[in-house]
Amino acid sequence: MGKPILILFLLLSLAFLVFSSSIYKDDTVYEKKPVAYDAALQKEGRLIWQKNNCHVCHQLYGLGGFLGPDLTNVADKGYYYIDAFLKVGINSMPIFNLTEEESLHLFEFLKATNASGSANPKDYTILMDGMIVQK
Repeated sequence: MGKPILILFLLLSLAFLVFSSSIYKDDTVYEKKPVAYDAALQKEGRLIWQKNNCHVCHQLYGLGGFLGPDLTNVADKGYYYIDAFLKVGINSMPIFNLTEEESLHLFEFLKATNASGSANPKDYTILMDGMIVQK
């Protein structure tokens, strides 16, 4: 009775070691492709972000307001996607009367933010009383 248990233990241990080594050896980690952005325009875009108080409603890297979505990786969706929201607004987001140049600078800032990391935004639910809870 002791020998089959020992064999089972050794087989399970071997399977565990093989599986563990395959996980750490696997290179399927999410790697962001390098994104080209203009550093000078990015700085101007950051000033536009601050001047319009975007951080009050939106988050970068999960930090900031909770009224709007996290915008850390929104640049992946492209300039026209972002520009549409800026020109038309949505729900509680006002229409920002930014010039084309300001919109491009803000997009450069969001591209730089996107290139520097990724966010893990959580799903939040806004309750009737205004409380925000994480799902």
